[in-house]
Amino acid sequence: MQILILNGVNLNLLGQRETSIYGLVSFDDFLSTLRKHYEPTIIDYIQSNDESVLVEQIQLSENQYNGLIINAGAYTHTSIALCDAVRSVAIPVVEVHISNIFARETYRKKSYLSEVCTGSICGFGLNSYKLAIESLLIMN
Repeated sequence: MQILILNGVNLNLLGQRETSIYGLVSFDDFLSTLRKHYEPTIIDYIQSNDESVLVEQIQLSENQYNGLIINAGAYTHTSIALCDAVRSVAIPVVEVHISNIFARETYRKKSYLSEVCTGSICGFGLNSYKLAIESLLIMN
């Protein structure tokens, strides 16, 4: 099983940015834990602040992975391009958010990805990624 985790804008600052919301752990540190916990599953990881890079990676994922986990960050609430890219692939895609987007600012409550993803997980901190991996393992 091969899974791609795709993190979007500002998620390179995990562990530093708004730690009261996103926590003190960097994603690179958390990724090591994920990879050990889910061996022999291959978990690849890409983070980009560039929307076009995210779109391209979604498009490429269909031929390389059994599933995709995406946390698009703020692009979740603004990007029709990411929505269209997710709609175009025939693998399961799980939307993830570290915080509960429905308990935050009004503009964060709309996700352009939710309607095209297999499922959405939010509000469980970095453990949201574990729940997403578990769901992909069950589907495959």
